[in-house]
This record gives sequence, C-alpha cells and structure tokens, in this order.
Amino acid sequence: MLYINGEWRDTGNKLDVTNPATGEIIRTVATGGKTETKEAIESAKRAFEFWGKTTGNERSNYLFQVVQLMKEKTKELAETITLENGKPLPDATREVAGAIGYLEWYAEEAKRIYGETIPASAADKHLMVIREPVGVCAAITPWNFPLSMITRKIAPALAAGCTIVLKPADLTPLSAIKVFECFHEVGLPAGVANLVIGPAEEIGNEMTSNPDVRKITFTGSTRVGKKLIRDSSDTVKKISMELGGHAPYIVFEDADIDAAVNGILVSKFINSGQTCISTNRIYVAETVADEFSGKLAEKVSKLVIGNGLEDGVNVGPVINKVALEKVKSQVEDAVKHDGKVIAGGNVFTLNNGSGYFFEPTVIQNASDNMKITTEETFGPVAPIYTFKTEEEVVERANHPEYGLAAYCYTRDIGRGLRMMRALEFGIVGINDPAPVVVQAPFGGMKESGIGKEGGWYGLEEYLEKKFVSIFIK
Repeated sequence: MLYINGEWRDTGNKLDVTNPATGEIIRTVATGGKTETKEAIESAKRAFEFWGKTTGNERSNYLFQVVQLMKEKTKELAETITLENGKPLPDATREVAGAIGYLEWYAEEAKRIYGETIPASAADKHLMVIREPVGVCAAITPWNFPLSMITRKIAPALAAGCTIVLKPADLTPLSAIKVFECFHEVGLPAGVANLVIGPAEEIGNEMTSNPDVRKITFTGSTRVGKKLIRDSSDTVKKISMELGGHAPYIVFEDADIDAAVNGILVSKFINSGQTCISTNRIYVAETVADEFSGKLAEKVSKLVIGNGLEDGVNVGPVINKVALEKVKSQVEDAVKHDGKVIAGGNVFTLNNGSGYFFEPTVIQNASDNMKITTEETFGPVAPIYTFKTEEEVVERANHPEYGLAAYCYTRDIGRGLRMMRALEFGIVGINDPAPVVVQAPFGGMKESGIGKEGGWYGLEEYLEKKFVSIFIK
C-alpha cells in the first residue's frame, strides 16, 4: 500500500514480495509511479506550511509516541524484516532496536535546534544565525537494512521540521509499511510523511526533477548515487548520499588474534555480508597470517546456514539470484587467480532446495588482481591478503574510489593513532568491528558519499542556516 496525505492508497498495480530463504511470495503490495509521487510531494509541500512552524516539543512528542509503539511491536517488526530480507531473527531484532534508537535520539534533538549570535563589527547592528528546516525531502532507502535505514532518514527530517516522501527498496517494502502504520496510529498529521512504492527510475526522476523537493537523501550504490546527484543539479537540491564501500580490515602482528577473528564474524558475516561497511579485504601481517587464517576458517565452518526464522541460524540467504550469482562469480575468479578456499566456497541448498544461500567462505592467498579486490562484495566471502610493513598496508588499504569504513587491530596505541589518521575513510574502527552508534556521524569520503547521518551531524543535513543582520538605530 502507498501512504499519501495520511491515507492508504491502492492503485491496482501490484508488486510481489518474496522471502529469499524460501522463494515464496509472502505478500503483494500496491505500487505507484510518477503521478502518485507527484501527489505525495504536493501533500508534503502543503504539510510543510504548518509542520515547519511547529515547536520542537510538538515534533518530539510525535516521535516519542512512535518510539513507544515500535517498542511494543518489536517482535512483529523483526519477523517482517526476516521474512522479506532473510537475515536471522536475532539480527533483525537488533535492527529494530537500532531503528527505534534513531527515532528516540532525534525525538530528543528536536528540542535542541539552536541559533547563534555573532559579535557585530558595528555598534548599530545585531547579527544572528538561525536554523530552519530545508523543506520537503525525498528519501530512497535500500533493502539490506529495511527498517533502520528508514528511521535514520525520517527521524532527523521530522525532528528538524521537514516533511518527507519515502521510496523504500522494491525487494523489502513491508518494513516501510509497518513504520508508516505506526505513524498513522499515533496520528502524525496528514502529509508530513508519505510512502511511495514502485519503479525506481520513475519515482526517482520525479523526486529529482520536482522543484518542490529541496533535499534528496539516498543510501545505495555509488552508480545510482551519481545519477541522483546529476539529476538533482538542475534544481540545485541539498543532497546527502551514503554510497558503496570496500572496507579494509587490517590485522597487525601485535594484535589480539582471537579478538580480530571474532571481529570478522561481526564485520563480515552479519547479514550475510550484505552491509555497506562490511569487511571486503582482510590484510594480515605475514608473521601471523597462518594462525589468523586457521582460526578464522575453523570458526566460519561452524556458522549455521538457514532460514532466519529458525533457532540457531547465524547466516541467512543473500537477497536474490542476481546477488547469489555475483558472489559465486567472485569466488570462482579468486580461485582462478590462485586463491585457496579454506572454508565454504559453494552455493548452499536447503533440504527443500529453496532460497539463495552461499556458504560462509574464507579465501587464503588473495591478491590484488582478483575481482573481489576492487568490486564490492555483498556476500559472505572473506579474502585474506598478507602484508609486510605498515606503510605498505596503508597504501593498499586506501582505495582510490571508496572511503566508507575501515578496521584496524593492534595493541600499539601509537600505531592505532597513526592508522586513524592515515586511513582515508569516514568511519574507522580500532579494535572495534562494530563502530556504528546512533549518536555518531555515519558517512564516507571520496565516492562513498556526501554528508552524514546520525547524531547532531545528521540533523544538520536537514537544516538551512539563515544569517540575519538587524540595524538597530
């Protein structure tokens, strides 16, 4: 269903939503296109006339009501994520908690949008800077975190006083529908938040070309992000883009090897490797490479593959057949270039023959001429490279295009600080495989993105700074 101007809309056009673990259609939803998107934008524009003037306390109260309702619906929300995305239920439950965390944080921040007084250079002037909401925003979210990516964009937008039109991924629209059911249930005013589901190009073109949309926020591939940036340039929209990643994971000879191995289980195999900050390249010092590789292969071999709704499952399916074929192709290419598979390496089939599963895989003897070294891997494959010196690994780790996240394991605090400065990435985890938190900025450098999400940094993306000079004589 679409949600426009506070009403659910059935257009007659349909989209089947499939469970990637079983191949079964779990629900059919209504879709729209250019016409419905334009209506949603018009609705958001009308709503902005009053929503942008509400107090921070009023906006905060609405968000807190949604927080409470989503907490009550945690089980339902988590099951929805697992059904349409495939990730194990415990991971989905953690995603729900993260999604609620963004709403809660920005419910608090809505009351803390401050201005500034600037010392004047003349006695007869008073100078101020005030922060005002950008206006109507359009958000496009991905399938890999179908709930938390939505609230990470909508929560700061609404807290700032903006109105929004959301287009979720066609593969996972059910989580978005659940969020908007919560908005509807708490009585969020009509038009403040609108939901359109349907063809990406048709909806995206209306969002980028419509002059009433003042900001575009997108999470997804660098290729699509570049197109949205180009298409938004004619109306000079404000943009924030969280794009592709190719994260290096560096293990020095003085690292806690067991901690580094356990970190890979978090950074690489959560959500079957389908995260933008997932480790793509593991660089291990030559002197500890065999120890690290052996321990990692042993642990990875024990991960349980299966339907995310079943108890004890660690690794679910990849999202669809195209994703499965890409993972398979990268592994085959690595083997062709002398890579040695020491765990996994094959397409995995459940007893009933359904789903898109690939075994959690570790590849030793990875090299720079493999596809996996330069192509983003959205799958459960961990290639291990070796290095000799700190200078060498920094040069290899700093990707010419990607700059989203990087990880480093060392017991040497001086080295950790050097790596913090040398790694050209928006997020750096030192002995930390899960550095993302609600209150901190999330975003990349280079072709991995523009702008930040999370914390007060994310709120600033939805605010304009207006300078006011008052002549007082």
